Amino acid sequence: MKTRLICTMAVLGLLSSQSWAETSYETATVVESRAIYEVVEVSTPQEQCWEEESVVERYGSDHGSKTPVLLSTIIGGAIGNAVGHNKSNQRVGAVLGAMLGHSIGRDIMRRNEQPNSRQYQTIQRCETVYRQHEEERLVGYQVTYLYNGEEFSVRTNSDPGEEIRVRVSVQPVL
Repeated sequence: MKTRLICTMAVLGLLSSQSWAETSYETATVVESRAIYEVVEVSTPQEQCWEEESVVERYGSDHGSKTPVLLSTIIGGAIGNAVGHNKSNQRVGAVLGAMLGHSIGRDIMRRNEQPNSRQYQTIQRCETVYRQHEEERLVGYQVTYLYNGEEFSVRTNSDPGEEIRVRVSVQPVL
């Protein structure tokens, strides 16, 4: 049992020494920083308005006499009442006749009604339209830097300037 425990500890010690690493941060000299642009299509809403002329018909304030409608309603009711044979049929006939007479009178009145004047009115109408255009957008920087005599390249979100911070990790090889 003791031998097994010692072997296990030796393996764990070997594994831990392999995964042991020292990390530090240094600066490297930037050789080139090139902006990267992407062309995107942008849709911008805009309100577009125009003016239209519209005819407005003006009627007198009383819109004519209501007498034709009243007379046709009364006459229709009387005719409907006269057609029925008993009291119940006469009532139904009177109601239906009055409704029909009212409708006929209203149609006659509308047909005879003429506008007093016509005027033109300017109305502004608007709608939203979408204008499409292309636009270049900055998406990052392709940075080339020099560290320990070797050239490296990385893409960054912002321009690092003359120097870039690098992480250096040292790990023993066993």
